[in-house]
Amino acid sequence: MIQVVLKRKISQRVANGHPWIFANEVEKIEGTAIGGEIGEVFTHDKKFVGKGYINPKSQILVRLLTRERKDNINDQFFQDRILQCWEYRKKLGYTENCRLVFGEADSLPQLIIDKFNDYFVIQTVALGIDVWKPAIVNSINKIFRPKGIYERNDVPVRELEGMQQQKGFLSDPFETKIIISENGLKFYVDVENGQKTGYFLDQQDNRKAIKNIVKGADVLGAFTYTGTFEIHAAHYGAKSVLGLDISENAVRQATENARLNNLQDIVQFKTANAFDVLKQWSKEEKKYDVVMLDPPAFTKSRETIQKAITGYKEINLRGMKLVKPGGFLVTSSCTNLVSPELFLQIIDMAAKDARRRIRQVVFQTQSPDHPVVPGIETTQYLKFLIIEVQ
Repeated sequence: MIQVVLKRKISQRVANGHPWIFANEVEKIEGTAIGGEIGEVFTHDKKFVGKGYINPKSQILVRLLTRERKDNINDQFFQDRILQCWEYRKKLGYTENCRLVFGEADSLPQLIIDKFNDYFVIQTVALGIDVWKPAIVNSINKIFRPKGIYERNDVPVRELEGMQQQKGFLSDPFETKIIISENGLKFYVDVENGQKTGYFLDQQDNRKAIKNIVKGADVLGAFTYTGTFEIHAAHYGAKSVLGLDISENAVRQATENARLNNLQDIVQFKTANAFDVLKQWSKEEKKYDVVMLDPPAFTKSRETIQKAITGYKEINLRGMKLVKPGGFLVTSSCTNLVSPELFLQIIDMAAKDARRRIRQVVFQTQSPDHPVVPGIETTQYLKFLIIEVQ
């Protein structure tokens, strides 16, 4: 087996359990690493660190799968690990729809598996885990006997690993637009063409958090995507709901979801640039009882973090100005590069600029089927906040 020897001075991050080992932390490699192979990692004085897969084409040379030397990385290893993930989700009450595997948080780096009823969508976005895709598919088939498995590897990050983007069936073909249930509502999931794996499961518990504040309220939602928050608001008793999204396709899907739940008389969706509309309507002094903002990530690199801060501050400032005194702002950020502390600071800056006093009602992260591991910042990415705006 290939052996990777670390430099004397390495990041405490590795010693503390982070699974990534960067190329500049490695002193030498004993053996020829072509890419995708399993290797053993040792400290400079030959103390065992762990086993993981190697890719010389990646800045992250090794991604650790285990810290146990006795573990054999084979098909059974992946079946056992996926079964552990399933048992964990069941203990938390996620049996119908859930993120079954959340990459590094489940000690399966760069593997995503989402479960939608009896259908599964997988992403293998690093070479080392992509090599084990047949074993992963076999494991899903053995544990769940699913109706279908679909691959959503149409993500640019694969190219950084020397792989092509691709998507398609990993089972017999099936109708890729399926219906799931969430919080007593039904939603279409387009596993073939929807964003990411077709649906944002990470907000499923947060959507329940708006239940009380939307009763009898006039609600505005921006960056709606397929309308899940807005439809929840209508379901929970809102008087009226308007959702905005720049994508005509998203608005069409959101409208279909409203009809699916017989809520089309309460919730309406319009195609519009939310940035422009929020700015214009705040000038016009329009007011809503509840404003909900769920924007896409404003940055994926540290180099553009200031731009993201500016963007989050701007939309939240505009959102607050549209909230009636005593109403509520519901807002999210989905990039791990904006820490929870920084996000709260941004909201505070926006409130000061808007000359509004705010009180925190709810502040939480993604649903627990996307577990957060201290020290692995990519696992704590979602910030969900409800504030009263006075």
